[in-house]
Amino acid sequence: MIELTLLQAWEVLAVVLAVGYLVLAIRQNIWCWAVGAVSTVLYLFIMYQSRLYMESLLQLFYLAMAAYGWYSWSRPARGEAGGDGELKVTTWPLRSHLFAIGSVLLLVYISGDLLARYSDAALPHLDSFTTWGAIVATFMVTRKVLENWLYWFVIDAVSIGLYLSRDLYFTAALFGAYLVMIVIGYRSWRASMSGGMQAGMREQAA
Repeated sequence: MIELTLLQAWEVLAVVLAVGYLVLAIRQNIWCWAVGAVSTVLYLFIMYQSRLYMESLLQLFYLAMAAYGWYSWSRPARGEAGGDGELKVTTWPLRSHLFAIGSVLLLVYISGDLLARYSDAALPHLDSFTTWGAIVATFMVTRKVLENWLYWFVIDAVSIGLYLSRDLYFTAALFGAYLVMIVIGYRSWRASMSGGMQAGMREQAA
């Protein structure tokens, strides 16, 4: 019989909810934000106990983004809604990606050095990379930017090593499963975007 510590038990529950969030996000179901918010509260406690302080702060950001994501998906601005009235999938131009990536790398350098000098943080630069990268990628999800899935693939691949180093085995396994689900999510959103573009062309032709 497998015996779990209290922290591991909370981690298992957080993992289940996190999987639920991603499945709903792939389906573009707005309830992903509510499920994600509950998972985030659990992970806030877990990451703090594991001394991954940047990851802990990230959970606070996730809570704010869960509220914003619900609002953004439920009330798209004029011109952002598809034929069904929901926020449609879009892409970012190259300059936006260059700005996002450059900003992440700069912030990783600054926050990683600060954590290394003034805290007992574990793996401060990797912790910072996954945190700042996730902030950008999460914002992209709230706006239904297709490339968010590509960002998440890199972030989650790095996160697996980070969590294994802190004995968060269930979370590491979750992120391994995420890599597969990310591919599915990217293909699903790309198909949705293509379908929306074709529908728009048919409406213009009519």
